[in-house]
Amino acid sequence: MKQVVIENPVINTPFEEPGRHFRFTEDGITNEIVDSRRISSYFIPVPRPRKKGKQQHLPFSTEWTEDRLQENEFINQVRGRVDKWRRGGYMGITRTTSRLLEYWQRPDRELRLFFCQVEALETFIYITEAAKKYGDAWIENELRRANEDSNPLLFRIACKMAKGSGKTVVMAMLIAWHVLNKNANRQDARFSDAFLIVTPGITIRDRLRVLLPNDPQNYYKKMDVVPPDLKAQMGAAKIIVTNFHGFKLRERNSAGRLTKHILSQEGPSPFTETPAQMVRRVCRDLGSKKNIVVINDEAHHCYRRRPEGPDEKLKGDERVEAQKREEAARIWISGLEAVKEKLGIKTIYDLSATPFFLRGSGYPEGTLFPWVVSDFSLIDAIECSIVKVPRVPIADDSMTG
Repeated sequence: MKQVVIENPVINTPFEEPGRHFRFTEDGITNEIVDSRRISSYFIPVPRPRKKGKQQHLPFSTEWTEDRLQENEFINQVRGRVDKWRRGGYMGITRTTSRLLEYWQRPDRELRLFFCQVEALETFIYITEAAKKYGDAWIENELRRANEDSNPLLFRIACKMAKGSGKTVVMAMLIAWHVLNKNANRQDARFSDAFLIVTPGITIRDRLRVLLPNDPQNYYKKMDVVPPDLKAQMGAAKIIVTNFHGFKLRERNSAGRLTKHILSQEGPSPFTETPAQMVRRVCRDLGSKKNIVVINDEAHHCYRRRPEGPDEKLKGDERVEAQKREEAARIWISGLEAVKEKLGIKTIYDLSATPFFLRGSGYPEGTLFPWVVSDFSLIDAIECSIVKVPRVPIADDSMTG
């Protein structure tokens, strides 16, 4: 592959839709600039054919023989419809939503929001409020078909955003959109004021405390997400931030191993929480709220293994790691299914920089979640100066100075 050095990859502003991009070819990225936005696509790695018999372990750099560039047709179609709706003046939405979109994009903002953050909300808003009015019911139909195949008990919709592009702010915008609309019309079933935010770890959970309206550093105020006269309404929101480990069924009573074995032979263990009891524990602070909104942070950890998928022959550390991922994913998705059964879930919003199925999931490794509707990739974020520019180290062997 020919090495290309681009001294300054920043060719767009972060606050407007990207209008230029560096062209990719079969050999990789070039320094040729194309005057249009890059279409959404991703690389599917094609594995090297395995030979029969004993095979020497190959280094990582030679495990793949080629990459296949795959266009995300569904995402690009949705992007086109949202763009047309945007240019037409955001027709067919509530007055509250219209005010939020105007507030997020007003030119005199001290803290300007990135285009990718606004576009993520525009996409969610269009699908929820306007799509059916303009002949685009096919979007939701396609999402339901994709979910029926992978998450038959849940309705998920995903947003792909590069790491560092401000997903937490998008979560705050998403919550504000729901809460303020629900407060404006309590009968509008499209919105909710109860939220369960699920993360893969304790560190991320603590970082997301800024989504709690009563937190001193909350983003509704700090990032100017909500108009000043509406900020008091955010207090009506019921929000729980937890890590998926909370979904694991806990032991309720202590007893000897033999006692547990004897009493558990005829059915479920009386010493372990039932799924309903787990939901009551995790969602206690939601009170009597029903039909809640779930936000999955780093959602690529949440999936149900495809039983009819390829049976990958993994060995050693790879097998152990895949089993750990599968167990974590099972706990996460099973927990959400239990919440749906007990309280009801309106929508699950998945936010991730890498919403791809992992190895051992039963899907081809690197396959994009089919319910992704919005995409702002790492290369887009680099070209818009949203994330830091990677530098390639060069060995200095000139022996001077």
